[in-house]
Amino acid sequence: MAAVIGLLQQGTPYTFSLSGFRQGLKEGGYVEGQNLAIEYRWANDDPSRLPGLASDLVRRQVRVIVALRSALGTEAAKAATDRIPIVFGHGGDPVAFGHVASLNQPGGNVTGMTSLSVELIGKQLQTLQELLPHAHHLGMLSNPGALFHQSIIKDVQAAAAAIGQTVEVVTADNSSDEIASLFARLAEQKRVQGLLVSNDPLFMTRRVQLAILAARYALPALYPFREQAEAGGLISYGSDLAGRDRQVGHYVGRILKGEKPADLPVLQATKFELVLNMQTAKALALQIPAKLLTLADEVIE
Repeated sequence: MAAVIGLLQQGTPYTFSLSGFRQGLKEGGYVEGQNLAIEYRWANDDPSRLPGLASDLVRRQVRVIVALRSALGTEAAKAATDRIPIVFGHGGDPVAFGHVASLNQPGGNVTGMTSLSVELIGKQLQTLQELLPHAHHLGMLSNPGALFHQSIIKDVQAAAAAIGQTVEVVTADNSSDEIASLFARLAEQKRVQGLLVSNDPLFMTRRVQLAILAARYALPALYPFREQAEAGGLISYGSDLAGRDRQVGHYVGRILKGEKPADLPVLQATKFELVLNMQTAKALALQIPAKLLTLADEVIE
């Protein structure tokens, strides 16, 4: 009989590829449709649905609940069960969120893989500063409904202070109209010269809209994921999501074979990638520094 796991997602089925996750499962000996069945639960960018979806997976008695790219999904799963193993893959600090006791010894029924945000935000700001050396005031786009919104404010301010920069946190919620209005206000008030987009799942779903608005208002923006640069965003720097998802798939396979989440340390992402979209750079009349071109893992012509 096939093992049944649950995939709890904050976004939509079209938000991102699951190829890395499926590859990790396959390498662990599990293939969907052969010896594995996956119950998909999508919140469609409505986080209020996550607790009900998590409870549904618990009633379904899945062997493992997987929460990719969403700290709120992990939160909902953890609230729904202390028995079924939960494996996550997202940014932010799972210890600060209360999801695990520590990275090395998570305890309980939760483990996974994370990209700790403070170090990453610092590098993203440095990259944006290199791209825009004359910018004196940058913005950070965050979702106020995100579990890590307050920690983002703290982290970005600390990272900005370390490089002598000032950063204003600006917010937009789940509404596409709210995002459009924010860009219009930023352009009208000329409040920021560049924008750093946080790694909230909402902004992955809205990646095409963000790229269009950034181009319309000539606002250079740096994104956390390569998919956002591929959708027309200027530049991305962040975790290799396929690689991170692959590690999550490995952990799911190990748990299905009998290992316990409490004995599997939370892994930290070690591979990050820089992607440049030269078409967007040309549209913005930006000269990309030679250093960034050299460091880029991919240049989209």
